[in-house]
Amino acid sequence: MRCGGCIRHLAGAPPGGSTASGAHPLDCLHMRLTPRRTRWPLRVLLGLLILVLALTGLVYALTDHPRAVQAADVTCPASTPALKAGQDVRVMSWNVQYLAGRGSVFFYDTLAGDGPDTRPSPQSIARTLDEVVAVIRAENADVVMLQEVDRDSRRTDYQDQLQLIGAKLGGAYPCTATTYYHRAAFVPHPKIMGKVGLSLSTLSRTRIESATRSQLPRICGDPVTVAFNFKRAVLGVTLSVQGGEPLSVLQTHLDAFAQGCDTMRRQVAAVQEVLDKTPAPWVMGGDFNLLGTRGAYDRLRARERAYFNPDTELAPLMARYASFPSPSQIDSGDSRMFTHFPNDPAVGRPDRTIDYFFYAPGLSHTGDRVRQDEPKISDHFALLTTVELP
Repeated sequence: MRCGGCIRHLAGAPPGGSTASGAHPLDCLHMRLTPRRTRWPLRVLLGLLILVLALTGLVYALTDHPRAVQAADVTCPASTPALKAGQDVRVMSWNVQYLAGRGSVFFYDTLAGDGPDTRPSPQSIARTLDEVVAVIRAENADVVMLQEVDRDSRRTDYQDQLQLIGAKLGGAYPCTATTYYHRAAFVPHPKIMGKVGLSLSTLSRTRIESATRSQLPRICGDPVTVAFNFKRAVLGVTLSVQGGEPLSVLQTHLDAFAQGCDTMRRQVAAVQEVLDKTPAPWVMGGDFNLLGTRGAYDRLRARERAYFNPDTELAPLMARYASFPSPSQIDSGDSRMFTHFPNDPAVGRPDRTIDYFFYAPGLSHTGDRVRQDEPKISDHFALLTTVELP
Protein backbone atom coordinates (compact mmCIF):
# COMPACT_ATOMS: atom_id res chain seq x y z
CA MET A 1 0.00 0.00 0.00
CA ARG A 2 1.24 3.54 -0.74
CA CYS A 3 2.05 5.71 2.24
CA GLY A 4 -0.74 8.11 1.25
CA GLY A 5 -3.21 5.29 1.70
CA CYS A 6 -1.84 4.52 5.14
CA ILE A 7 -1.98 8.15 6.24
CA ARG A 8 -5.68 8.30 5.62
CA HIS A 9 -6.16 5.47 8.17
CA LEU A 10 -3.68 6.63 10.82
CA ALA A 11 -6.23 8.63 12.74
CA GLY A 12 -8.57 5.67 13.10
CA ALA A 13 -5.98 3.11 14.06
CA PRO A 14 -6.21 1.72 17.59
CA PRO A 15 -3.16 2.08 19.83
CA GLY A 16 -0.65 -0.60 18.92
CA GLY A 17 -3.02 -1.91 16.27
CA SER A 18 -3.43 -1.91 12.54
CA THR A 19 -5.61 0.23 10.31
CA ALA A 20 -8.67 -1.17 8.63
CA SER A 21 -6.63 -1.57 5.48
CA GLY A 22 -4.17 -3.84 7.32
CA ALA A 23 -1.23 -1.38 7.40
CA HIS A 24 0.46 -0.74 10.69
CA PRO A 25 0.83 3.01 11.45
CA LEU A 26 4.60 2.64 12.09
CA ASP A 27 5.01 1.08 8.67
CA CYS A 28 3.54 4.18 7.14
CA LEU A 29 5.73 6.42 9.29
CA HIS A 30 8.83 4.51 8.19
CA MET A 31 7.81 4.89 4.56
CA ARG A 32 7.50 8.65 5.00
CA LEU A 33 10.83 9.21 6.78
CA THR A 34 13.20 6.92 4.91
CA PRO A 35 13.41 8.93 1.66
CA ARG A 36 14.17 12.12 3.59
CA ARG A 37 16.95 10.43 5.55
CA THR A 38 18.63 9.15 2.38
CA ARG A 39 18.41 12.55 0.66
CA TRP A 40 20.48 14.42 3.30
CA PRO A 41 23.76 12.55 2.67
CA LEU A 42 23.31 13.06 -1.07
CA ARG A 43 22.73 16.77 -0.54
CA VAL A 44 25.85 17.03 1.62
CA LEU A 45 27.96 15.20 -0.97
CA LEU A 46 26.58 17.37 -3.74
CA GLY A 47 27.32 20.50 -1.73
CA LEU A 48 30.88 19.37 -1.07
CA LEU A 49 31.38 18.60 -4.77
CA ILE A 50 30.12 22.05 -5.75
CA LEU A 51 32.45 23.64 -3.15
CA VAL A 52 35.48 21.69 -4.42
CA LEU A 53 34.70 22.64 -8.02
CA ALA A 54 34.26 26.29 -7.05
CA LEU A 55 37.57 26.36 -5.15
CA THR A 56 39.33 24.60 -8.03
CA GLY A 57 37.97 27.17 -10.44
CA LEU A 58 39.03 30.01 -8.14
CA VAL A 59 42.60 28.67 -7.83
CA TYR A 60 42.78 28.28 -11.61
CA ALA A 61 41.50 31.81 -12.18
CA LEU A 62 44.00 33.33 -9.74
CA THR A 63 47.10 31.58 -11.09
CA ASP A 64 49.15 31.49 -14.28
CA HIS A 65 49.17 28.60 -16.75
CA PRO A 66 52.05 28.90 -19.21
CA ARG A 67 52.53 26.31 -21.93
CA ALA A 68 55.57 24.05 -22.08
CA VAL A 69 57.09 26.27 -24.77
CA GLN A 70 55.68 29.62 -25.80
CA ALA A 71 56.74 32.96 -27.21
CA ALA A 72 57.94 35.54 -24.70
CA ASP A 73 56.98 39.21 -24.85
CA VAL A 74 59.33 41.19 -27.10
CA THR A 75 59.63 44.92 -27.75
CA CYS A 76 62.13 45.85 -30.46
CA PRO A 77 61.98 48.63 -33.08
CA ALA A 78 62.53 47.36 -36.61
CA SER A 79 65.26 49.96 -37.10
CA THR A 80 67.47 48.48 -34.32
CA PRO A 81 70.87 47.44 -35.76
CA ALA A 82 72.05 43.82 -35.70
CA LEU A 83 75.24 42.36 -34.29
CA LYS A 84 78.04 41.64 -36.75
CA ALA A 85 79.97 38.41 -37.31
CA GLY A 86 83.27 38.42 -35.43
CA GLN A 87 82.05 41.08 -33.00
CA ASP A 88 82.74 40.95 -29.25
CA VAL A 89 79.51 40.89 -27.26
CA ARG A 90 79.57 41.93 -23.62
CA VAL A 91 76.91 40.19 -21.50
CA MET A 92 75.72 40.89 -17.95
CA SER A 93 73.64 38.58 -15.75
CA TRP A 94 72.26 39.83 -12.45
CA ASN A 95 69.60 38.87 -9.94
CA VAL A 96 68.44 42.32 -8.84
CA GLN A 97 66.13 41.06 -6.05
CA TYR A 98 63.13 43.11 -7.24
CA LEU A 99 65.09 46.29 -6.39
CA ALA A 100 64.72 45.53 -2.67
CA GLY A 101 68.26 46.67 -1.94
CA ARG A 102 70.09 46.16 1.34
CA GLY A 103 69.06 46.36 4.96
CA SER A 104 66.08 43.98 4.84
CA VAL A 105 65.83 40.39 6.08
CA PHE A 106 62.86 38.86 4.31
CA PHE A 107 60.88 35.95 5.72
CA TYR A 108 62.51 33.52 3.24
CA ASP A 109 66.05 34.75 3.96
CA THR A 110 66.50 32.67 7.10
CA LEU A 111 66.66 28.92 7.41
CA ALA A 112 63.68 28.96 9.78
CA GLY A 113 61.64 31.19 7.46
CA ASP A 114 61.21 33.79 10.21
CA GLY A 115 62.83 36.88 8.70
CA PRO A 116 60.96 39.98 9.92
CA ASP A 117 60.43 41.75 6.58
CA THR A 118 57.74 41.08 3.97
CA ARG A 119 58.50 43.91 1.53
CA PRO A 120 61.11 46.60 0.85
CA SER A 121 60.40 50.23 1.65
CA PRO A 122 59.57 52.65 -1.20
CA GLN A 123 62.75 54.55 -0.34
CA SER A 124 64.87 51.42 -0.67
CA ILE A 125 63.28 50.58 -4.02
CA ALA A 126 63.95 54.08 -5.38
CA ARG A 127 67.57 54.06 -4.20
CA THR A 128 68.20 50.58 -5.58
CA LEU A 129 66.68 51.48 -8.95
CA ASP A 130 69.21 54.30 -9.29
CA GLU A 131 72.07 52.03 -8.20
CA VAL A 132 71.13 49.23 -10.62
CA VAL A 133 70.86 51.68 -13.51
CA ALA A 134 74.23 53.20 -12.58
CA VAL A 135 75.89 49.75 -12.71
CA ILE A 136 74.33 48.93 -16.08
CA ARG A 137 75.54 52.25 -17.48
CA ALA A 138 79.04 51.80 -16.07
CA GLU A 139 79.46 48.26 -17.42
CA ASN A 140 78.05 49.21 -20.84
CA ALA A 141 77.10 45.62 -21.70
CA ASP A 142 75.49 44.81 -25.04
CA VAL A 143 73.04 42.42 -23.41
CA VAL A 144 71.73 42.61 -19.83
CA MET A 145 69.92 39.61 -18.34
CA LEU A 146 68.04 40.37 -15.14
CA GLN A 147 66.37 37.95 -12.76
CA GLU A 148 63.75 38.88 -10.14
CA VAL A 149 62.27 41.88 -11.91
CA ASP A 150 58.89 42.74 -10.37
CA ARG A 151 56.09 43.72 -12.70
CA ASP A 152 52.76 44.53 -11.04
CA SER A 153 53.50 43.02 -7.61
CA ARG A 154 51.88 44.25 -4.42
CA ARG A 155 55.16 44.16 -2.47
CA THR A 156 56.70 46.74 -4.83
CA ASP A 157 53.60 48.92 -5.21
CA TYR A 158 52.59 47.43 -8.57
CA GLN A 159 55.55 48.98 -10.39
CA ASP A 160 56.73 47.74 -13.78
CA GLN A 161 60.40 47.58 -12.87
CA LEU A 162 61.46 46.66 -16.40
CA GLN A 163 59.83 49.84 -17.68
CA LEU A 164 61.40 51.90 -14.89
CA ILE A 165 64.89 50.56 -15.60
CA GLY A 166 64.48 51.13 -19.34
CA ALA A 167 63.24 54.67 -18.84
CA LYS A 168 66.17 55.53 -16.56
CA LEU A 169 68.58 54.16 -19.18
CA GLY A 170 67.15 56.62 -21.68
CA GLY A 171 66.69 54.34 -24.65
CA ALA A 172 70.17 52.78 -24.52
CA TYR A 173 68.54 49.35 -24.73
CA PRO A 174 65.74 49.65 -27.30
CA CYS A 175 64.95 45.92 -27.33
CA THR A 176 63.59 43.90 -24.43
CA ALA A 177 62.22 40.41 -23.87
CA THR A 178 60.45 39.31 -20.73
CA THR A 179 58.47 36.46 -19.23
CA TYR A 180 56.87 35.82 -15.87
CA TYR A 181 57.96 32.94 -13.67
CA HIS A 182 55.79 33.76 -10.66
CA ARG A 183 52.45 35.31 -11.48
CA ALA A 184 49.15 35.26 -9.60
CA ALA A 185 46.31 37.69 -9.08
CA PHE A 186 46.40 36.81 -5.38
CA VAL A 187 48.70 34.57 -3.34
CA PRO A 188 47.11 33.50 -0.02
CA HIS A 189 50.44 33.17 1.78
CA PRO A 190 50.38 35.02 5.13
CA LYS A 191 53.57 36.90 4.19
CA ILE A 192 52.32 37.85 0.72
CA MET A 193 48.51 38.19 0.62
CA GLY A 194 48.35 39.95 -2.70
CA LYS A 195 49.27 40.10 -6.34
CA VAL A 196 52.60 38.74 -7.59
CA GLY A 197 54.37 39.31 -10.92
CA LEU A 198 58.03 38.27 -11.04
CA SER A 199 59.91 38.09 -14.32
CA LEU A 200 63.06 37.23 -16.21
CA SER A 201 63.92 40.23 -18.39
CA THR A 202 66.57 40.73 -21.05
CA LEU A 203 67.64 44.11 -22.42
CA SER A 204 69.58 44.40 -25.68
CA ARG A 205 71.27 47.19 -27.59
CA THR A 206 70.85 45.21 -30.81
CA ARG A 207 67.97 43.58 -32.65
CA ILE A 208 66.07 40.72 -31.04
CA GLU A 209 64.74 38.29 -33.64
CA SER A 210 62.61 36.28 -31.25
CA ALA A 211 62.24 35.19 -27.62
CA THR A 212 61.00 31.90 -26.21
CA ARG A 213 59.85 30.81 -22.77
CA SER A 214 60.56 27.15 -21.87
CA GLN A 215 58.81 25.83 -18.76
CA LEU A 216 60.92 23.98 -16.18
CA PRO A 217 59.70 21.20 -13.86
CA ARG A 218 57.80 22.55 -10.88
CA ILE A 219 58.57 22.10 -7.21
CA CYS A 220 56.82 19.18 -5.52
CA GLY A 221 53.93 19.66 -3.10
CA ASP A 222 50.16 19.52 -2.77
CA PRO A 223 48.18 20.76 -5.80
CA VAL A 224 47.12 24.08 -4.24
CA THR A 225 50.62 25.00 -3.08
CA VAL A 226 52.07 24.04 -6.46
CA ALA A 227 49.45 26.13 -8.28
CA PHE A 228 50.38 29.29 -6.36
CA ASN A 229 54.14 28.63 -6.42
CA PHE A 230 56.84 29.67 -8.88
CA LYS A 231 56.72 28.40 -12.45
CA ARG A 232 60.43 28.52 -13.21
CA ALA A 233 61.49 28.93 -16.82
CA VAL A 234 64.27 29.53 -19.30
CA LEU A 235 64.04 32.76 -21.29
CA GLY A 236 65.86 32.34 -24.59
CA VAL A 237 66.50 35.37 -26.78
CA THR A 238 67.77 35.15 -30.38
CA LEU A 239 69.85 38.12 -31.56
CA SER A 240 70.34 38.90 -35.25
CA VAL A 241 73.93 38.68 -36.50
CA GLN A 242 74.81 40.30 -39.81
CA GLY A 243 76.99 37.93 -41.82
CA GLY A 244 76.78 35.10 -39.29
CA GLU A 245 74.59 32.73 -37.33
CA PRO A 246 72.21 34.27 -34.76
CA LEU A 247 73.43 34.46 -31.17
CA SER A 248 71.17 32.90 -28.53
CA VAL A 249 71.32 34.44 -25.07
CA LEU A 250 69.49 32.44 -22.41
CA GLN A 251 68.82 32.95 -18.72
CA THR A 252 67.05 31.25 -15.83
CA HIS A 253 66.44 31.34 -12.09
CA LEU A 254 66.10 27.88 -10.57
CA ASP A 255 64.26 26.97 -7.37
CA ALA A 256 65.89 27.63 -4.02
CA PHE A 257 63.77 25.75 -1.49
CA ALA A 258 63.37 22.30 -3.00
CA GLN A 259 64.83 20.21 -0.19
CA GLY A 260 63.15 16.84 0.12
CA CYS A 261 62.37 16.27 -3.55
CA ASP A 262 64.27 16.00 -6.82
CA THR A 263 63.13 19.33 -8.30
CA MET A 264 66.66 20.68 -8.73
CA ARG A 265 67.87 17.60 -10.58
CA ARG A 266 64.87 17.71 -12.90
CA GLN A 267 65.26 21.45 -13.53
CA VAL A 268 68.95 21.07 -14.39
CA ALA A 269 68.10 18.21 -16.75
CA ALA A 270 65.47 20.41 -18.43
CA VAL A 271 67.96 23.27 -18.81
CA GLN A 272 70.44 20.87 -20.40
CA GLU A 273 67.74 19.70 -22.80
CA VAL A 274 67.05 23.31 -23.83
CA LEU A 275 70.76 23.95 -24.38
CA ASP A 276 71.22 20.74 -26.36
CA LYS A 277 68.47 21.90 -28.72
CA THR A 278 69.84 25.45 -29.10
CA PRO A 279 72.06 25.98 -32.16
CA ALA A 280 75.48 27.47 -31.44
CA PRO A 281 76.60 30.09 -30.73
CA TRP A 282 74.89 30.59 -27.38
CA VAL A 283 75.65 31.80 -23.89
CA MET A 284 73.53 31.17 -20.83
CA GLY A 285 73.51 32.94 -17.47
CA GLY A 286 71.41 33.20 -14.37
CA ASP A 287 70.83 32.41 -10.74
CA PHE A 288 71.02 28.61 -10.50
CA ASN A 289 70.73 28.47 -6.69
CA LEU A 290 73.17 25.55 -6.69
CA LEU A 291 76.79 25.11 -5.69
CA GLY A 292 79.20 24.18 -8.45
CA THR A 293 81.41 21.62 -6.70
CA ARG A 294 81.73 19.43 -3.62
CA GLY A 295 84.53 21.71 -2.45
CA ALA A 296 82.11 24.64 -2.37
CA TYR A 297 79.80 22.58 -0.15
CA ASP A 298 82.60 21.60 2.22
CA ARG A 299 83.62 25.24 2.70
CA LEU A 300 80.18 26.33 3.90
CA ARG A 301 79.40 26.44 7.58
CA ALA A 302 77.27 23.53 8.77
CA ARG A 303 74.05 25.55 9.09
CA GLU A 304 74.38 26.86 5.53
CA ARG A 305 74.79 23.39 4.06
CA ALA A 306 71.13 22.66 4.77
CA TYR A 307 70.18 24.40 1.53
CA PHE A 308 72.33 22.10 -0.62
CA ASN A 309 73.27 18.50 -1.36
CA PRO A 310 76.91 17.43 -0.98
CA ASP A 311 76.91 16.17 -4.58
CA THR A 312 75.55 19.11 -6.49
CA GLU A 313 72.71 18.67 -8.96
CA LEU A 314 74.52 21.16 -11.19
CA ALA A 315 77.28 18.62 -11.92
CA PRO A 316 75.94 17.59 -15.38
CA LEU A 317 76.08 21.18 -16.65
CA MET A 318 79.48 21.83 -15.07
CA ALA A 319 80.86 18.70 -16.75
CA ARG A 320 79.26 19.28 -20.16
CA TYR A 321 79.93 22.98 -20.80
CA ALA A 322 82.59 25.59 -20.13
CA SER A 323 81.47 27.85 -17.32
CA PHE A 324 82.28 30.97 -15.36
CA PRO A 325 83.12 30.60 -12.58
CA SER A 326 84.73 27.33 -13.58
CA PRO A 327 85.04 24.34 -11.23
CA SER A 328 88.73 25.13 -10.65
CA GLN A 329 87.95 28.77 -9.85
CA ILE A 330 85.26 27.69 -7.40
CA ASP A 331 87.49 25.11 -5.73
CA SER A 332 90.30 27.65 -5.33
CA GLY A 333 88.28 29.29 -2.57
CA ASP A 334 88.92 32.71 -4.13
CA SER A 335 86.33 35.01 -2.59
CA ARG A 336 86.26 37.05 -5.80
CA MET A 337 84.28 34.18 -7.29
CA PHE A 338 81.47 34.48 -4.71
CA THR A 339 78.23 35.68 -6.30
CA HIS A 340 75.83 35.60 -3.35
CA PHE A 341 75.76 37.83 -0.26
CA PRO A 342 72.89 36.42 1.88
CA ASN A 343 70.57 38.83 3.66
CA ASP A 344 70.61 36.56 6.70
CA PRO A 345 72.58 38.48 9.37
CA ALA A 346 73.85 35.16 10.72
CA VAL A 347 75.92 34.86 7.53
CA GLY A 348 76.96 38.48 7.19
CA ARG A 349 79.28 38.20 4.16
CA PRO A 350 79.53 36.81 0.64
CA ASP A 351 80.19 33.10 1.03
CA ARG A 352 79.12 31.08 -2.04
CA THR A 353 78.89 30.88 -5.83
CA ILE A 354 75.41 30.11 -7.15
CA ASP A 355 75.26 32.32 -10.30
CA TYR A 356 76.99 31.24 -13.52
CA PHE A 357 77.59 31.65 -17.22
CA PHE A 358 77.66 28.58 -19.46
CA TYR A 359 79.03 28.65 -23.00
CA ALA A 360 78.35 26.73 -26.21
CA PRO A 361 81.22 24.43 -27.18
CA GLY A 362 83.89 26.39 -29.01
CA LEU A 363 82.58 29.85 -28.07
CA SER A 364 85.47 32.07 -26.98
CA HIS A 365 84.95 34.20 -23.90
CA THR A 366 87.11 36.75 -22.08
CA GLY A 367 86.81 39.40 -19.40
CA ASP A 368 84.86 37.14 -17.05
CA ARG A 369 84.21 38.90 -13.77
CA VAL A 370 82.01 39.04 -10.69
CA ARG A 371 81.24 42.64 -9.84
CA GLN A 372 81.22 42.75 -6.04
CA ASP A 373 79.74 46.11 -5.13
CA GLU A 374 80.30 47.48 -1.64
CA PRO A 375 77.88 48.23 -0.13
CA LYS A 376 75.90 45.53 -1.84
CA ILE A 377 73.06 46.53 -4.16
CA SER A 378 71.31 43.15 -4.24
CA ASP A 379 71.82 39.87 -2.42
CA HIS A 380 73.50 38.74 -5.66
CA PHE A 381 76.44 40.26 -7.49
CA ALA A 382 76.40 40.96 -11.23
CA LEU A 383 78.36 38.63 -13.52
CA LEU A 384 80.02 39.87 -16.71
CA THR A 385 81.52 38.09 -19.69
CA THR A 386 82.51 38.93 -23.26
CA VAL A 387 81.92 36.38 -26.01
CA GLU A 388 83.44 36.53 -29.50
CA LEU A 389 81.03 35.79 -32.31
CA PRO A 390 82.27 33.37 -34.98
